[in-house]
Amino acid sequence: MLKVLIAEPTHENLQKKLEQKGFICYYKPELSFTELQNLIPEYEGLVIRSKFKIDRDFLDLATNLKFIARAGAGMENIDTEYAIKNNVLCINSPEGNRDSVGEHALGMLLALFHKINIANNEVKNGIWDRQLNIGVEIQGKTVGILGYGNMGGAFAKRLKGFDANVIAYDKYKSNFSDEYAKEVNEKEYFDETEILSIHLPLTEETLFLVNKKYLRKFSKLKYIINTARGKIIKTDDLVNQLKSGNILGACLDVLEYEKHSFKDIFKGKNSPTLEYLINSNNVILTPHVAGSSDASYRKIADVMAEKIINSF
Repeated sequence: MLKVLIAEPTHENLQKKLEQKGFICYYKPELSFTELQNLIPEYEGLVIRSKFKIDRDFLDLATNLKFIARAGAGMENIDTEYAIKNNVLCINSPEGNRDSVGEHALGMLLALFHKINIANNEVKNGIWDRQLNIGVEIQGKTVGILGYGNMGGAFAKRLKGFDANVIAYDKYKSNFSDEYAKEVNEKEYFDETEILSIHLPLTEETLFLVNKKYLRKFSKLKYIINTARGKIIKTDDLVNQLKSGNILGACLDVLEYEKHSFKDIFKGKNSPTLEYLINSNNVILTPHVAGSSDASYRKIADVMAEKIINSF
């Protein structure tokens, strides 16, 4: 059976389920990139997360590789086009962390609308200001979901009980309306959206897609949620819209300043734009953890194991 190198931390279920089906697994999450390059010719399967960039040079070394499995949704750290050209199957596992992303997006929106972070800090510091902490309701507002895949669908599902008008636009899908969201065309999406939630992969097409020109197309947009990838939004342009009052708030689990492995953004002096986000009461920030939960760690492994086993 295939020899599989698990090069980054994953739930034990992955190795357990693969080995039950005869795969030979080596769990080496401590590997450096150089070590990975030296070892990869020996393996038919590779499991990674976001630490390593799998480019053409690496793939040329992987002479026996039959598949790359990405523990998570995004595949931007893998040259999938070149991999496929070299008969290397690329597998991801968005089904494993979609529920966590849906809950996190909703939680951030509720925290923003009901000023939960602000009120919590004030009360803990002896301030009891009920008037200035009056909240905003989701009910009756139009939530526009950009990209209706696993993550967008999970967020829509969690909005069902809030009596919001949930619409979705997806350039590459059609006839996907369901009980949670109504499919709309591009014009309806720009005309009706009040709360935008982004659920797109990062590609050449989506890199800084949400910029000044894009934001000006909306007629009613007041709030933005991004749990996808930071570089989909041009942050300078978003901050300018926040400063002007055209946009009233943002929930950002991801930022364009993250390294390719989604590591710390606080390296050296922060830009004025990042400082604004950090200090704004109208912005909720979390450290790229929307898809991370106790359950998603296991479910990602289960999904990957099933896909690998079914493919080989």
